[in-house]
Amino acid sequence: MKKLSRRELLALGFVGLSASFIGGIKIMSKNDIRQMRMPTLFFGHGSPMNAIEENDFTKTLSNLGKTLPVPNAILMISAHWMTKGTLITGMDKPKTIHDFYGFPEALFSVQYPASGSPEKVKEVVNTISDPDINLDLDKWGLDHGTWSVLKHLYPQANIPVFQLSLDMTKPMLFHFELGQKLKFLRDQGVMIIGSGNIVHNLRQIRWGSSASAYDWAIDFDEWVKGKALDRDFKSLIDDPLKTQAGKLSVPTLDHYLPLLYILGASDEKDQLHFDYEGFQNSSMSMRSFRFS
Repeated sequence: MKKLSRRELLALGFVGLSASFIGGIKIMSKNDIRQMRMPTLFFGHGSPMNAIEENDFTKTLSNLGKTLPVPNAILMISAHWMTKGTLITGMDKPKTIHDFYGFPEALFSVQYPASGSPEKVKEVVNTISDPDINLDLDKWGLDHGTWSVLKHLYPQANIPVFQLSLDMTKPMLFHFELGQKLKFLRDQGVMIIGSGNIVHNLRQIRWGSSASAYDWAIDFDEWVKGKALDRDFKSLIDDPLKTQAGKLSVPTLDHYLPLLYILGASDEKDQLHFDYEGFQNSSMSMRSFRFS
């Protein structure tokens, strides 16, 4: 009998421990799968073109998707849904949003037809009372910060996805603490993913595939890496804009804030894995990592 890979076992609902066997393989019940603790991940998503291009970064995503556990649902925190107040998508079938302009028609034709997860959304709204999390049932959907990543991780779009917005009126500590409150989802088979960029300065972009990263971008990216390894999250909340490198790397907070949710959703027993390190266009760090 062919030996199945762990991913194949997960997809079929099989895994290492259970009371019953199939062909010598112990089976895990659906209830056990729901209790499997999911990793929480941050991805630098860079240009929307990464959705349709094959490069080192997208190859890494595709390979990672073959080894990650298959979740019951995915909660995405994308840099591209900025709001006043905190919103969460509650529709059954979120639309694919092409929230950009000036790119090739092939990019506008991309669809990511994942279903929503109204049941999990309801649980989030009922569990977290502060802040108020309001349902969005028709205005948003899945923006490119979400689908440009998931298209490579889970190309079949067969996992329910819901998004949480960034309340841009709140300080950085608010976003970290909300990540802490969302942590409970990991024990319910929900994968929490933040999508942004640690370094994201569009005014300093250099076009060209071989454009080298700025020194200040490298310095800040390495500073964030070191603080994350030390679990010095306080510095990542309080200090990112205190240096010139930080101010250049984070000219606006939108692409930095998803990082704070992932830090908040981690805990001390997690191991930190850096899945991708590198830059695109000189001023965008594509650093991607996970706590598991």
